[in-house]
Amino acid sequence: MTKYRVPQFIFIPLFFVFILIPLLVWGKGRSSIYASMENVEYVPVAIVFGAGLTIHNTPSDALMDRLTIAAQLYDRGLIDRLLVSGDNTTQAYNEPEVMKQTLIHDFGIPEDSIFPDYAGRRTYDTCRRARELWGIEKAILVTQGYHLPRAIWTCEALGIESTGISATLQPYIKEVPFKIREVGAIYKSFVDLYLLEPDYIGGEFIQDLVP
Repeated sequence: MTKYRVPQFIFIPLFFVFILIPLLVWGKGRSSIYASMENVEYVPVAIVFGAGLTIHNTPSDALMDRLTIAAQLYDRGLIDRLLVSGDNTTQAYNEPEVMKQTLIHDFGIPEDSIFPDYAGRRTYDTCRRARELWGIEKAILVTQGYHLPRAIWTCEALGIESTGISATLQPYIKEVPFKIREVGAIYKSFVDLYLLEPDYIGGEFIQDLVP
C-alpha cells in the first residue's frame, strides 16, 4: 500500500503560517496594550466584552473585573462612553443588560453613558457591530490579558483603531483552559477575517457613539 505524503513545498509554508499567525497576533496586540492605567490616553469610547454570567444572573469574576476597569477609565475621564457587548440569545440570558445595571448600581456610572450591544456573541461580532452599527472608529478595549491581543487584532482588521488595557485582576478558575482555547480562537479569527466572512447579526445603523 502506497502511503500518501504531503509534499514539502506545501508542508513547509503551512507549518510556518501555523506558527507565525499567533506570533503576529500576540506581537501586534501586546504593542497596543497599556501597561497601567496611568499610561492610558483619552479615547471617546471603551468597548467592554462580555465574559459570562453566573447561575444567579450576576457577572462572572472575569466580567466583574472588566466592568471594574471600565468604570475606572470612566471615573478618570479617560473615556466618555462605554459600549457593553455580550450575549442576549434568550430573554432569560441578557448579558449586556446585567453589565449596564452593574455599572450603574455598583460603580455609579451614568446611564446615559452606557450603551448595551445585545448581539455581541463573540469577539468578531462585537468588533464588527461596533464599527458598522455604532460608528466606532477608535476605542480602548477592556478584557482579560490573554484575550486582548486577539480582540485588538480583530477590531483593527474590521476598521477600529484599537488599544487595550488588561482586566486580569485575579486568578480565574478556568484561566488555563481559556488560554489554551485562545490559540485555537486565533486561527478561527484568521479564517473569519481573511478567508470566510461569517454570518453575524447585523442590522441598521444604531447610533454614532463618538461624542
